[in-house]
Amino acid sequence: MKSFEIGSLILRVYLGLAFFIHGFAKYQGGVENTAGWFESMGIPGFMAYMVTAIEIVGGLLLIAGLGTRYITPLFFIIMIVVILKVKLSEGFSAYELDITYAAIALFLFLNSKSSFSLDAKLTNKKAA
Repeated sequence: MKSFEIGSLILRVYLGLAFFIHGFAKYQGGVENTAGWFESMGIPGFMAYMVTAIEIVGGLLLIAGLGTRYITPLFFIIMIVVILKVKLSEGFSAYELDITYAAIALFLFLNSKSSFSLDAKLTNKKAA
């Protein structure tokens, strides 16, 4: 076991859990409310449904380590839009966590190969 892979596992599970919780909160609060908020910022309301689905499903998949290379770019884009559309005018302390999430997503995209993931288990079975 490499400490790098354990560190990647911790980051992957944390980011997946964080996005799942945010998406589930949007779902529980009524996605239509989020859609209205999106529209008030000039973002099409239907995007709220897409973001919520990406956060919930993507978060669960990321925790399991399935499709990391495909999910993390979506998370990265979500965080960049949040920073630019919502928090940029509020100063660095308002969006430093969002930058951290974006950086973790980018790291996981660039280092998506981990033996502690379903992707690795499925790849090994196909090779055998």
